[in-house]
Amino acid sequence: MTPEVKTKIEEHIKGHKIFVFMKGNKLMPQCGFSNNVVQILNTLGVPYETCDVLEDDGIRQGIKEYSNWPTIPQVYINGEFMGGSDVMIEMYQNGELQQAVEVALAS
Repeated sequence: MTPEVKTKIEEHIKGHKIFVFMKGNKLMPQCGFSNNVVQILNTLGVPYETCDVLEDDGIRQGIKEYSNWPTIPQVYINGEFMGGSDVMIEMYQNGELQQAVEVALAS
């Protein structure tokens, strides 16, 4: 990963309380897993931003290296990597996601 890509990734993560690296965007997810994350966040009614990794191959590969997580989407809350689609579903179902989002938005 180039220093420029790392800087871009960190700017996205640090610039937003909730940030999703995904295929597509929150208005038009381009894969089922990304859509799962969008639906969960929309259900919670919280503000979040996205980065379409399909538009930037440097970020698409770099985010996997940055997080040491092999798949996309990737969700960051308050600068902390939470996980992908399966993790978000599990956290949503057990109430952990709602708590993490509340803490992030209150800070």
